[in-house]
Amino acid sequence: MAYYGKCIETVIEKLDKFTPKRDNPEQFLEAVALSLQALSPQTQSFVLEVLSGCLEYRKLLTIVVDAFYVEDGRLCLLVDRSRFMVICYLATFLLEELGFQLFCNIIKSQPVDKMCKFLRFFFNPLHLCSWIKDEWSLIYEPAHVKENWLDPLMRWQPKVQELINHLEGMSASQSSPLKTKAKVTEPKEFNLTAPRPRTIPAPELVPVMAKPRPVPQSTYQPPKEQQQLETVKRHNRRKAEELLLRANIEELRCAMPRSCGEPVQGSKQQLRLQFPPRIRKTPKLTFYRPDNVPVKLNATAILREGALYQRQVEQELQRVDKLVDGAGDFSEFLEWQKKMQAKDREEQLAASECRRLQGKLSHEEAVLARQSLMQENKQRVEQQKEQMAKLMLQHAETRLREDRSRKQLVEQVIEGQKNVKAAQTKLTKGRRQTVQEVIEESRGLLRRRAQAAQEEQRRRCELISQLRALETQPTRKGKLVDLTQTPGYGLEGEMSIVELRERLALLKENQRRKEEEKRDQIIQGKRTKSQELQNTVEQISLCRAAMGRSAALRWEEKKALAAAPEAPSQDERVQQLRRRISERAAERSRQAALLHVSAPRAAGPKPRTQLEAQHWLELERSRERRLQALQQGGSGPGPARRLEAA
Repeated sequence: MAYYGKCIETVIEKLDKFTPKRDNPEQFLEAVALSLQALSPQTQSFVLEVLSGCLEYRKLLTIVVDAFYVEDGRLCLLVDRSRFMVICYLATFLLEELGFQLFCNIIKSQPVDKMCKFLRFFFNPLHLCSWIKDEWSLIYEPAHVKENWLDPLMRWQPKVQELINHLEGMSASQSSPLKTKAKVTEPKEFNLTAPRPRTIPAPELVPVMAKPRPVPQSTYQPPKEQQQLETVKRHNRRKAEELLLRANIEELRCAMPRSCGEPVQGSKQQLRLQFPPRIRKTPKLTFYRPDNVPVKLNATAILREGALYQRQVEQELQRVDKLVDGAGDFSEFLEWQKKMQAKDREEQLAASECRRLQGKLSHEEAVLARQSLMQENKQRVEQQKEQMAKLMLQHAETRLREDRSRKQLVEQVIEGQKNVKAAQTKLTKGRRQTVQEVIEESRGLLRRRAQAAQEEQRRRCELISQLRALETQPTRKGKLVDLTQTPGYGLEGEMSIVELRERLALLKENQRRKEEEKRDQIIQGKRTKSQELQNTVEQISLCRAAMGRSAALRWEEKKALAAAPEAPSQDERVQQLRRRISERAAERSRQAALLHVSAPRAAGPKPRTQLEAQHWLELERSRERRLQALQQGGSGPGPARRLEAA
């Protein structure tokens, strides 16, 4: 076994000296053959064969070893990289030629824990059939890889697994004495001075708490500021509606067309002085409302609004043409539209009443659910008490079993301590052998490192001498350049640098002239565009005045409809919800009498009653606001409103 270990160490030593970027494999093998002449011919052939195979299949072996260091060999040293490459080559290419027994002897001659890790990683069927096969197939043909390399490895996998188990047993037997040899630290008590006994402090007097003041009655009442805020809100809303109506009526009165009989006030000179001169910049339309807040529009908004009014005018002209041609009147349609709007309002009122009643119904159902939940909780508490009694009995039984197992464990430990001396003698012998092996390996490593350092120093000296020789060589200086001379390369349009600069100056002059012409065109286009925008502004002012008058008329009609008295709702859904609410209230009172629990509103504290009353008051107020909005046409569009919009 020592013979195989020396052969493998020789191969590892020679493989560490090989550098792919600097050495040629053939020349390196010739140099190795000359250095191995002192060995026997059998040893020389084995070493050269393994070394040449590792160099030939270096790419395949590097893939496996790199993956091993990334996944399972993170704690292994990089010095053992060549050792893993040699073992991987023997297992892949020479296992059938050497035989399994000889392969086992070679593995046992190496460090046991390292070989155990590498063989478990390399002969894993999952690794062989997945990524190792894919990576090797990128270098060689997939059929060749599977037939010549992977299939033999899979056949040897069971026997290799037995070898791995044997190696694990050997490593465990070697490491177990180390654990028994360690001495247990026995703590000792400190020799400290005993502290003096503390005096018992006098008991503190229990403070007497002052009687708290009762909670004021105003805590459970809504604040006056909230009522004042509501009155201020109503006053502000009424004032805003009046201002909006006045603004829609008086908007752009200066742009309204004047009647024929109205006299012209002032002379032409006075009228001319009232308006500022026209500016060529893009005009911005500004409307002044009664509260002196200007509304500015840019060019895009002016054109968009002008196009909108132009389409409306065209549609109105088409409608007039159709009436002239004999089209029908829309009076019947308008009456039908009003009926449909009234019907939509009634449906929305009924829907809002249904939502309010559904809220009350859900409140009654929640009270019933709370009462049923209380009864379920009582039953659940009784079940939990029974389960806790059973768990306590089970816990006591488990405690008895654990005490028995502890006693048995103490007896086993006492018996195991009797064989300590025999294990200590074995441990000392094994340590002496390992110390001698480590000393021999360290001497060989120091010798190889000294040789490598001498080789590196010699190579550096040669490079320094070459660099100094290059620095001493003379260098050429630059020559003069004539800018008026043509290079003479024989190309079409060849010219000197001076001529090139003159042509560039002419091109810049032409480009500047074109830019000035384009700038003049842009200025002229802006002037025409500003004139068009000014005309559009005048048309928009006229159209807005007309739309303000029509909006004021529609507002008056909506206000008259809102002032009409409200008819009581006769919807079947509302009546059905009211009946269900009365049934739920009766059922709640019966269930409360059975469970000896009063109703939540009566049983709860006074603040809860006030909050619920305030909640229902807010619901009533929101319902009234929605009714007013529906009467004024502020809610979502119904069928009649959709027809009107169309």
